[in-house]
Amino acid sequence: MADPVPFLPVAAGSQPPLDQPSYISTRRRHPDAAPLRIPATLTEASAPRFEPRWYAPQADLSITEGKAALGERIIVTGRVTDENGRAVSNAMVEVWQANAAGRYAHARDAHDAPLDPNFSGRGRIFTDADGRYAFVSIRPGAYPWRNPGPGWRPMHIHFGLHGAGAAQRLITQMYFPGDPLLAFDAIFQGSGDEDARQRLVAALDPAVGRDDWALGYRFDIVLRGRAATPFETA
Repeated sequence: MADPVPFLPVAAGSQPPLDQPSYISTRRRHPDAAPLRIPATLTEASAPRFEPRWYAPQADLSITEGKAALGERIIVTGRVTDENGRAVSNAMVEVWQANAAGRYAHARDAHDAPLDPNFSGRGRIFTDADGRYAFVSIRPGAYPWRNPGPGWRPMHIHFGLHGAGAAQRLITQMYFPGDPLLAFDAIFQGSGDEDARQRLVAALDPAVGRDDWALGYRFDIVLRGRAATPFETA
Protein backbone atom coordinates (compact mmCIF):
# COMPACT_ATOMS: atom_id res chain seq x y z
CA MET A 1 0.00 0.00 0.00
CA ALA A 2 1.38 3.40 -0.96
CA ASP A 3 2.28 5.88 1.74
CA PRO A 4 -0.43 8.49 2.34
CA VAL A 5 0.11 11.89 0.78
CA PRO A 6 0.31 14.58 3.48
CA PHE A 7 -2.39 17.26 3.55
CA LEU A 8 -0.94 20.75 3.34
CA PRO A 9 -2.97 23.31 5.31
CA VAL A 10 -3.78 26.73 3.90
CA ALA A 11 -1.05 29.24 4.73
CA ALA A 12 -2.04 31.91 7.23
CA GLY A 13 -2.92 35.19 5.51
CA SER A 14 -3.25 33.66 2.05
CA GLN A 15 -7.07 33.80 1.83
CA PRO A 16 -9.45 36.81 1.86
CA PRO A 17 -10.94 37.87 5.23
CA LEU A 18 -14.69 37.55 5.70
CA ASP A 19 -15.03 41.20 6.70
CA GLN A 20 -12.92 43.70 4.79
CA PRO A 21 -13.63 47.39 5.51
CA SER A 22 -12.38 48.56 2.10
CA TYR A 23 -14.79 46.14 0.38
CA ILE A 24 -18.11 47.65 1.44
CA SER A 25 -20.32 44.68 0.53
CA THR A 26 -18.62 42.40 3.07
CA ARG A 27 -19.96 44.54 5.91
CA ARG A 28 -23.49 43.37 5.14
CA ARG A 29 -22.91 39.77 4.17
CA HIS A 30 -20.14 38.39 6.37
CA PRO A 31 -21.25 36.09 9.24
CA ASP A 32 -21.34 37.53 12.76
CA ALA A 33 -21.11 34.15 14.48
CA ALA A 34 -18.83 31.15 14.12
CA PRO A 35 -19.99 28.69 11.44
CA LEU A 36 -21.80 25.51 12.46
CA ARG A 37 -20.67 22.19 11.03
CA ILE A 38 -23.75 20.46 9.60
CA PRO A 39 -23.39 16.89 8.27
CA ALA A 40 -23.79 16.78 4.51
CA THR A 41 -26.68 14.78 3.12
CA LEU A 42 -26.15 12.12 0.48
CA THR A 43 -27.66 14.43 -2.15
CA GLU A 44 -25.37 17.29 -1.22
CA ALA A 45 -22.31 15.06 -1.33
CA SER A 46 -23.03 13.20 -4.55
CA ALA A 47 -25.46 15.17 -6.71
CA PRO A 48 -26.05 16.65 -9.16
CA ARG A 49 -23.55 15.05 -11.52
CA PHE A 50 -21.83 17.80 -13.45
CA GLU A 51 -21.14 16.10 -16.76
CA PRO A 52 -20.99 17.39 -20.35
CA ARG A 53 -24.01 15.29 -21.33
CA TRP A 54 -26.14 17.23 -18.83
CA TYR A 55 -24.36 20.60 -18.93
CA ALA A 56 -23.38 21.42 -22.49
CA PRO A 57 -19.90 22.98 -22.73
CA GLN A 58 -19.62 26.50 -24.13
CA ALA A 59 -15.93 27.11 -24.70
CA ASP A 60 -16.09 30.05 -27.12
CA LEU A 61 -17.64 33.18 -25.63
CA SER A 62 -16.37 35.36 -28.48
CA ILE A 63 -19.07 34.36 -30.95
CA THR A 64 -22.87 34.06 -30.74
CA GLU A 65 -24.93 32.44 -33.50
CA GLY A 66 -22.05 32.93 -35.92
CA LYS A 67 -21.56 36.62 -35.09
CA ALA A 68 -18.32 37.83 -33.48
CA ALA A 69 -18.37 39.88 -30.28
CA LEU A 70 -16.69 43.28 -30.15
CA GLY A 71 -13.31 43.58 -28.48
CA GLU A 72 -9.91 41.95 -28.20
CA ARG A 73 -10.14 38.17 -28.55
CA ILE A 74 -8.24 36.12 -25.95
CA ILE A 75 -7.53 32.47 -25.18
CA VAL A 76 -7.36 31.42 -21.53
CA THR A 77 -6.02 28.05 -20.43
CA GLY A 78 -4.58 26.43 -17.34
CA ARG A 79 -4.64 23.44 -15.00
CA VAL A 80 -6.75 22.69 -11.96
CA THR A 81 -4.78 20.73 -9.36
CA ASP A 82 -4.80 19.82 -5.68
CA GLU A 83 -2.12 20.87 -3.19
CA ASN A 84 0.22 18.12 -4.36
CA GLY A 85 0.01 18.98 -8.04
CA ARG A 86 -2.33 16.13 -8.90
CA ALA A 87 -4.79 16.85 -11.70
CA VAL A 88 -8.44 17.48 -10.88
CA SER A 89 -10.09 15.90 -13.91
CA ASN A 90 -13.66 16.20 -15.20
CA ALA A 91 -14.35 19.29 -13.11
CA MET A 92 -16.93 21.73 -14.42
CA VAL A 93 -15.56 25.27 -14.68
CA GLU A 94 -18.01 28.13 -15.21
CA VAL A 95 -16.81 31.58 -16.26
CA TRP A 96 -18.62 34.91 -16.45
CA GLN A 97 -17.44 38.43 -17.19
CA ALA A 98 -18.23 41.91 -18.45
CA ASN A 99 -17.98 42.71 -22.15
CA ALA A 100 -15.23 44.79 -23.77
CA ALA A 101 -16.98 47.99 -22.65
CA GLY A 102 -17.16 46.87 -19.02
CA ARG A 103 -20.83 45.89 -18.84
CA TYR A 104 -22.45 42.60 -17.85
CA ALA A 105 -25.37 41.17 -19.79
CA HIS A 106 -27.45 41.26 -16.62
CA ALA A 107 -30.61 43.18 -15.75
CA ARG A 108 -29.08 44.64 -12.58
CA ASP A 109 -26.06 46.16 -14.34
CA ALA A 110 -26.86 49.87 -14.61
CA HIS A 111 -23.51 50.92 -16.13
CA ASP A 112 -24.20 53.17 -19.13
CA ALA A 113 -21.64 51.34 -21.29
CA PRO A 114 -23.15 49.65 -24.37
CA LEU A 115 -24.29 46.05 -24.40
CA ASP A 116 -22.99 43.72 -27.08
CA PRO A 117 -25.76 41.57 -28.62
CA ASN A 118 -23.13 39.02 -29.65
CA PHE A 119 -21.62 38.57 -26.20
CA SER A 120 -23.41 36.87 -23.29
CA GLY A 121 -20.36 36.85 -21.03
CA ARG A 122 -21.04 33.28 -19.85
CA GLY A 123 -19.23 30.03 -20.59
CA ARG A 124 -18.75 26.49 -19.30
CA ILE A 125 -15.87 24.07 -19.79
CA PHE A 126 -14.66 20.79 -18.26
CA THR A 127 -11.14 19.83 -17.29
CA ASP A 128 -9.54 16.93 -19.14
CA ALA A 129 -7.69 13.94 -17.66
CA ASP A 130 -4.67 16.17 -16.95
CA GLY A 131 -6.77 18.84 -15.26
CA ARG A 132 -6.48 21.24 -18.19
CA TYR A 133 -9.18 23.62 -19.41
CA ALA A 134 -9.30 26.22 -22.17
CA PHE A 135 -11.77 28.74 -23.54
CA VAL A 136 -11.94 31.68 -25.94
CA SER A 137 -13.36 35.02 -24.89
CA ILE A 138 -13.05 38.80 -25.17
CA ARG A 139 -10.79 40.83 -22.93
CA PRO A 140 -13.22 42.43 -20.43
CA GLY A 141 -13.34 46.15 -19.76
CA ALA A 142 -13.07 47.93 -16.41
CA TYR A 143 -16.28 49.23 -14.85
CA PRO A 144 -17.27 51.65 -12.06
CA TRP A 145 -18.19 50.52 -8.56
CA ARG A 146 -18.84 52.16 -5.19
CA ASN A 147 -15.69 51.47 -3.23
CA PRO A 148 -12.61 53.51 -2.22
CA GLY A 149 -9.95 54.31 -4.78
CA PRO A 150 -10.49 55.46 -8.38
CA GLY A 151 -13.93 53.83 -8.22
CA TRP A 152 -13.30 51.36 -11.05
CA ARG A 153 -12.79 47.61 -10.93
CA PRO A 154 -9.85 46.19 -12.89
CA MET A 155 -10.38 43.84 -15.82
CA HIS A 156 -11.25 40.37 -14.53
CA ILE A 157 -13.00 37.09 -15.26
CA HIS A 158 -14.99 35.18 -12.63
CA PHE A 159 -14.42 31.44 -12.22
CA GLY A 160 -16.76 28.96 -10.52
CA LEU A 161 -15.40 25.44 -9.98
CA HIS A 162 -17.79 22.61 -9.19
CA GLY A 163 -16.97 19.36 -7.41
CA ALA A 164 -18.97 16.17 -7.18
CA GLY A 165 -21.92 17.67 -5.30
CA ALA A 166 -24.07 20.79 -5.14
CA ALA A 167 -22.33 21.97 -1.96
CA GLN A 168 -18.87 21.73 -3.53
CA ARG A 169 -18.28 25.03 -5.29
CA LEU A 170 -15.37 27.45 -5.19
CA ILE A 171 -15.35 30.93 -6.72
CA THR A 172 -12.39 33.11 -7.64
CA GLN A 173 -11.35 35.81 -10.11
CA MET A 174 -8.62 36.02 -12.73
CA TYR A 175 -6.91 39.36 -13.33
CA PHE A 176 -4.70 40.61 -16.15
CA PRO A 177 -1.00 41.48 -15.80
CA GLY A 178 0.02 45.14 -15.79
CA ASP A 179 -3.44 46.51 -14.95
CA PRO A 180 -2.86 49.75 -12.96
CA LEU A 181 -6.25 49.41 -11.23
CA LEU A 182 -5.00 46.36 -9.32
CA ALA A 183 -3.16 48.66 -6.93
CA PHE A 184 -6.46 50.23 -5.82
CA ASP A 185 -8.93 47.34 -6.06
CA ALA A 186 -10.39 46.34 -2.67
CA ILE A 187 -11.14 42.77 -3.75
CA PHE A 188 -7.72 42.10 -5.25
CA GLN A 189 -5.81 43.85 -2.47
CA GLY A 190 -7.82 41.95 0.13
CA SER A 191 -7.19 38.54 -1.42
CA GLY A 192 -4.49 37.43 1.00
CA ASP A 193 -0.80 38.32 1.08
CA GLU A 194 1.29 39.43 -1.89
CA ASP A 195 2.13 35.89 -3.01
CA ALA A 196 -1.55 34.95 -2.86
CA ARG A 197 -2.61 38.02 -4.85
CA GLN A 198 -0.12 37.26 -7.58
CA ARG A 199 -1.65 33.80 -7.97
CA LEU A 200 -4.77 35.60 -9.18
CA VAL A 201 -2.93 37.33 -12.04
CA ALA A 202 -2.81 35.39 -15.29
CA ALA A 203 0.45 35.15 -17.24
CA LEU A 204 0.62 36.37 -20.83
CA ASP A 205 1.81 33.30 -22.73
CA PRO A 206 2.71 33.54 -26.45
CA ALA A 207 2.55 29.75 -26.67
CA VAL A 208 -1.16 29.88 -25.83
CA GLY A 209 -2.09 32.69 -28.23
CA ARG A 210 -2.58 32.50 -31.98
CA ASP A 211 -0.81 34.92 -34.31
CA ASP A 212 -3.12 37.51 -35.88
CA TRP A 213 -6.09 36.04 -33.99
CA ALA A 214 -5.87 36.12 -30.17
CA LEU A 215 -3.57 36.78 -27.21
CA GLY A 216 -3.07 33.85 -24.85
CA TYR A 217 -3.13 33.79 -21.05
CA ARG A 218 -2.32 31.00 -18.63
CA PHE A 219 -4.17 30.77 -15.31
CA ASP A 220 -3.56 27.75 -13.09
CA ILE A 221 -5.84 27.04 -10.13
CA VAL A 222 -4.78 25.19 -6.97
CA LEU A 223 -7.75 24.09 -4.89
CA ARG A 224 -6.15 23.92 -1.44
CA GLY A 225 -2.89 23.83 0.49
CA ARG A 226 -0.17 26.39 1.06
CA ALA A 227 -0.17 27.56 -2.56
CA ALA A 228 -3.95 27.58 -2.94
CA THR A 229 -5.62 30.10 -5.20
CA PRO A 230 -7.50 32.70 -3.11
CA PHE A 231 -11.24 31.97 -3.17
CA GLU A 232 -14.20 34.16 -2.29
CA THR A 233 -15.75 33.28 1.06
CA ALA A 234 -18.28 36.08 1.58
